[in-house]
Amino acid sequence: MITVIGSINMDLVVQTNYVPEKGETTLGNSFTTFFGGKGANQVVSIARLGKKAQMIGACGTDEYGKMALTSLKKENINTEHVFLFPDETTGVASIIVSNADNRIIVVPGANNLLTSNEIELVKNEIIKSEMVVIQLEIPSDTVHTALKICKDHNIPVILNPAPIDHFKNEFIDLATYITPNESECISIFGENVEQSLERYPNKLIVTLGDKGARFYDGTKHIFIKGFNTNTVDTTGAGDTFNGSFAVALTEGKNIEEAVRFANASASISVEKKGAQSGMPSLERVLNRLNLEV
Repeated sequence: MITVIGSINMDLVVQTNYVPEKGETTLGNSFTTFFGGKGANQVVSIARLGKKAQMIGACGTDEYGKMALTSLKKENINTEHVFLFPDETTGVASIIVSNADNRIIVVPGANNLLTSNEIELVKNEIIKSEMVVIQLEIPSDTVHTALKICKDHNIPVILNPAPIDHFKNEFIDLATYITPNESECISIFGENVEQSLERYPNKLIVTLGDKGARFYDGTKHIFIKGFNTNTVDTTGAGDTFNGSFAVALTEGKNIEEAVRFANASASISVEKKGAQSGMPSLERVLNRLNLEV
């Protein structure tokens, strides 16, 4: 089983041709709600691929929280260890999309109440995991506690370091794999991508959007190209990559094979609107990889 520790949000998306100025009102073209949060996205990606998965996170008891939990349960995800906080709202991302650009305001809500105390309460569940996946939309101290538990019990961890302003240098030695994109890599390590990769062989995997991903194997730089796709919405592509990467690694693939699998999965995910809507089944990923099911 793979455990994901992270955020659960509801994405509220307004599409408009014109973003209003201060004090101005304008009409939008559409309003849509999507289930989101990097943690929830990644655990859905894992479950869609047929892997047993559990979510450790936090919600309010409001309607958005109820809807998010119901959605996760429909994906056959274990939500027993999602903590509920009646006096706090479920996390929300308010997204304005205009002319292929977006502006996003995230209100973490209950995500900020997932503390080290909650992680200690579910420690025994964490150490039963084949692998743990963590992101940074929950408090940094919570991330540190989870990483330390995994390190102490030899549980491999994928750390997706986003948003990077919550990243701490002590996370580096505790994580098994770190998966920033190019700009995140430069911001975190303060040097060019090549130098960073060479400092952390087989640990640092840098995603390159539709171009694929790369890592350093201790001898040479490995580039794994992306797949051709009909892009509709790139939201959640990185989360799909991380969830799929975790699945492939737990199924015995080496890093290069796992990255190629994750690239294929992410290329499918962008073909529908919404972070979770396009996340593929194992059959679809294998088809894109030109393998027999």
